[in-house]
Amino acid sequence: MSIFGRKSTVESPAAVTPELAALTGDYAIDAAHSTLGFVARHAMVTNVKGKFLDFTGSLHLDGSDPSRSTTSLDVKMDSIDTGSADRDGHLKSADFFRTDEFPAMTFRSTAAEALGGDDYRITGDLTILGTTRPLTIDLEFNGAAKDPFGNERVGFEGKAEILRSEFGLTWNAALETGGVLVSDKIKLNFDISAIRNA
Repeated sequence: MSIFGRKSTVESPAAVTPELAALTGDYAIDAAHSTLGFVARHAMVTNVKGKFLDFTGSLHLDGSDPSRSTTSLDVKMDSIDTGSADRDGHLKSADFFRTDEFPAMTFRSTAAEALGGDDYRITGDLTILGTTRPLTIDLEFNGAAKDPFGNERVGFEGKAEILRSEFGLTWNAALETGGVLVSDKIKLNFDISAIRNA
């Protein structure tokens, strides 16, 4: 079965194809072709989307035994971008990320699981404002390819959710109509392209 196609749902999650096994190795996340994004509910009526522009990360893929795969990610919080300079400034301030005191957000995986087909789950430790909480990311493997420059690439899409209050991000403002200005639940989305190390 090709690694580019979705496997049958009746196949064992532990099944490994020769093509997948061949992807075993160490990879660096290509930030220029990857996105780390988030979505927050604003004023109870709309979604505000943002992303981080400056980050580094690495992957170790074990195609023969996906449970042995690992990943790490370091994000510069000062690179937050929501399309509004005023809002970005507020997010960097003491009300939110306190980027002068806590310049980075990190993720370190602690477990990986093949769910079947192209679906995987990564569990790890997410640290924001010096507070560490477990995070589970559901991933879809988008395939592998060699680009025109000879780089061997793999791609994944992922999603997760956090409660910002669990990391000490509690600033808010009440609305006259009820509710609050910024949701506690934050949706995270990942679109990752990684290049195999030489």
